[in-house]
Amino acid sequence: MNIAKSLTGTTLLSGMMLLTACTTFASPAANSNAVKQTATNTVEFQQIRNATIKLDYAGTTFLVDPMLAAKNAYPGFDGTVNSQIRYPMVDLPMTVAEVLKADAIILTHLHADHWDDAARNLVPRDMPIFTQDAADAAIVRKDGFTDVRVLTEQGVVFKGTKINKTIGQHGTDEMYKVAPLAELLGKTMGIVFQKPNYKTVYVAGDTIWDKEVEDALTRYKPDAVILSTGYAKLTTFVDDSIIMGKEDVYRAYQFSPNAQIVSVHMDTVNHATLTKAELRRFIEEKRLDKQRALVPNDGQIYKF
Repeated sequence: MNIAKSLTGTTLLSGMMLLTACTTFASPAANSNAVKQTATNTVEFQQIRNATIKLDYAGTTFLVDPMLAAKNAYPGFDGTVNSQIRYPMVDLPMTVAEVLKADAIILTHLHADHWDDAARNLVPRDMPIFTQDAADAAIVRKDGFTDVRVLTEQGVVFKGTKINKTIGQHGTDEMYKVAPLAELLGKTMGIVFQKPNYKTVYVAGDTIWDKEVEDALTRYKPDAVILSTGYAKLTTFVDDSIIMGKEDVYRAYQFSPNAQIVSVHMDTVNHATLTKAELRRFIEEKRLDKQRALVPNDGQIYKF
């Protein structure tokens, strides 16, 4: 299997609609020692494309996992299903300049569908960039970025917003028993955004559903949960995925009954096998509340 070349950002060159979904419930405590606050200010989420999202939180705009290339720029990922299909499968819903209007970038990990060569070339070198660990930070710095910071599970404050790192697992336990595959899948993180009087937002990142996800949902009690639900598959382990799928949307909906569940990472890369249309049908079949189970189009905005 030769998917390292395809998935790793450092070797990638191988090749509006508007919806307001407001909530009225109180934002739970940030952690067990915090005093509960009532959310009185608006958080704005925007789906850009794939796992690329924007979050306007307390007046600070965070751009998460930018993939900025034009449609069909790259060959499909080796060792994954549908690798004959080039990606991104769709264009950005706005100009790159508009996407890059942000105060900081957060990289959950450095796979090429989260931090591509286009982003590495187009992002201003002095843009604040947060990574999951020192190893990723060193790679980003090698590209000339001068303000690279590392997130922690204890949290980092940026312009008044606390950003907490959570742990993800980019595949099943069985996948991680295969050493070359484990190295390729690597580490990944999620992110929790917090500030008094604002909704708590949890971006789970590229992870399967596991105890770490449940622990994050239990600890932070987020008001909005952003899940990568494209059910991306390898050519091996064909019965499993390296990220979540529709059943995990249902699981999150039940596990966090006061949260809105937003699904991203679909219809853009070759190995993501769950489409937005299929997920919307699943939500209909399960009779989930469509004000809670949300499947945004590219460019679409939600307000929490």
